[in-house]
Amino acid sequence: MASSSSSTPSTVSNKRDRDSCSAKMSFFKQTNNAGGSTTSTTTNPPNELIEKLASVLPKDVKFSVHHLSTPPTRTDALYAAPPGEKPDKTYCEKHFLSLSIDAPIITGAIKRSSPGADEAKSTETTTTKQVIAFAIEVFIFTTAFQTVLFVSKADSTGYLHLLKLPRGGPSPISAVSSTFVSYLIQHRRRKHIVSVVNLFGRAQNQYLFPGSGENDGIGPGREKHILSDRGLIKWWCRVLNPLLQDQRKDDRVVATKGYLLVPGLEERDMRAFLPQTVTSASDWEIGHPMERISRYTREFDWVPPRCLIPRYPDDPKSRYRDELDEESAKWKQDMGTWKSIRTLNQFWDAMAFRQECSSGRLTGFIWLVFDPKESETEEQATQATTASFSTSFATAPLMTPTGSFDPSTAFPPSTPPKRRADAPARTPQASPLKASFTAGQVPESQSGTAKETSKREKDKKKKLKGRITPRVPKVKKHQRNYLFKRPNTTAYYHWPVEGRGDLMVDEHDYKRVVELLLQLDFETLDKACSATKRWISEAGMGAKWGHEVVGKRILTVTNATAGRGSAAPVNNLTGLVRKKKPAAVENGAADAKVNGLEDPFTNKGTAGDVVNPLVLELPRVNVLGAGLIRKKPKTSAS
Repeated sequence: MASSSSSTPSTVSNKRDRDSCSAKMSFFKQTNNAGGSTTSTTTNPPNELIEKLASVLPKDVKFSVHHLSTPPTRTDALYAAPPGEKPDKTYCEKHFLSLSIDAPIITGAIKRSSPGADEAKSTETTTTKQVIAFAIEVFIFTTAFQTVLFVSKADSTGYLHLLKLPRGGPSPISAVSSTFVSYLIQHRRRKHIVSVVNLFGRAQNQYLFPGSGENDGIGPGREKHILSDRGLIKWWCRVLNPLLQDQRKDDRVVATKGYLLVPGLEERDMRAFLPQTVTSASDWEIGHPMERISRYTREFDWVPPRCLIPRYPDDPKSRYRDELDEESAKWKQDMGTWKSIRTLNQFWDAMAFRQECSSGRLTGFIWLVFDPKESETEEQATQATTASFSTSFATAPLMTPTGSFDPSTAFPPSTPPKRRADAPARTPQASPLKASFTAGQVPESQSGTAKETSKREKDKKKKLKGRITPRVPKVKKHQRNYLFKRPNTTAYYHWPVEGRGDLMVDEHDYKRVVELLLQLDFETLDKACSATKRWISEAGMGAKWGHEVVGKRILTVTNATAGRGSAAPVNNLTGLVRKKKPAAVENGAADAKVNGLEDPFTNKGTAGDVVNPLVLELPRVNVLGAGLIRKKPKTSAS
């Protein structure tokens, strides 16, 4: 028995090692079959994302694209549920896209010249190394009612200038950002489900690449263009503006709208950030769409503001929401209310005084809302439900609060919730007496029944008897073994094969890869090349992954932006300006003197012959007359 028990752990450990090795092999094999990562990027045809990126990148310029993503994973709900409701079942899918270029690296040294040689010999050689130029991270939150794309971070290293692209052309960074977000929306849209793109813009020196903030464009070899707070908000509005026009062409979308909100600014000041296009007035709106995109506002007459603010990772409004939850009591959180904030307008007014929005830099919040087309049956059901409730409320007595009503300690007055479209027609309504109960009041009959029920459950608890049978140890299988063994479409998410990344990893490995990037150094070109090589190698577990893209877009340089950032030629208008002749020359005066000074435009003894002052061989000396010199009289000493 001793020998068999001692050999069991080793057998289990060996089996676990074999399973982990087979899991890694199947992991890369399944990733290759999914149309993503390939060991040789030239043998397999590129996917749809690569073709879209090639159409917006500069022609005949080679880039490397690495797309990392995770499968839909169960996560916490974005929105807090109203009182008496359960939170929505939410899934999160993470995407990370990096764009790399081939940077020229000069290596070698200069040898000393021999005694008889005139110049020193140079042994410098130029090689190319891969370096990341741009990266963007997007989180996709999906429920049974909506799809939210949250742009978490986007950053550049500042080494894109090594390509020596012509000035004045479109930026590859903005083109890649717009194309990638549009690609994710296209493959995550579901029928009759609203889609939302949300982000916040706040200027920082660096977000994803440590040390790249030192490459701030000041000094030789430093070319990172760090935008200001106003410039960053304008840039994001320009990047996302084409999405409104592209998604409007989709037959599944009935309306598109963009929203911009900058806490602390007036409406006319915020309109200066919007793109100056013909349709910008109808495409964009100043404000927020939180009531519009929430499903609770369509089902209930009154929704607490706490249930309308999403909880994104690393988001200013989410942090403020958490602080409001901490200062409020538990029973107030269950009711959906806060201690100091009562409405959404108060929430955004308070956001203007937060450190993240008032420390000398502006923070802009941007939303893009794509409303789907509703079917005729849903519209008819909604109309019928509204009509039935209007007739029932017309005959029902209205509830009014008593004189001792205290809004800080009791439920706020509200109308009964709206009936859902899919609910049966004879669903019993809640009793009006429930609204008059305070948070701590419970009927005595219900409390007594609950105590008796809990006591019976304790008495009926099963007692363990008999012989204890030891369980056979089982190998704990990791979720990575079943990354692809899940449905592509459910009621809560849509996960098509075309919208997946080149490399599929689970949640734990994704955090490891992103944390590794945040620990590297991109201050100099040599360090950035080494960091890029290490990140790509460790993210792919030693295997090659990613795609090479050759741009197909012909760059057109406009005259308005051709001289941006460079010295523009100066127009010489010397030959087009005609100077007016002096009055003495026009009147024929032979010798004109003004204040004792000789007129340089007239010649001695001739009238009307004008001499060009620009072709005079020797400058003339102005001689002052005797009448212009006055000596100061001497004062006699007293």
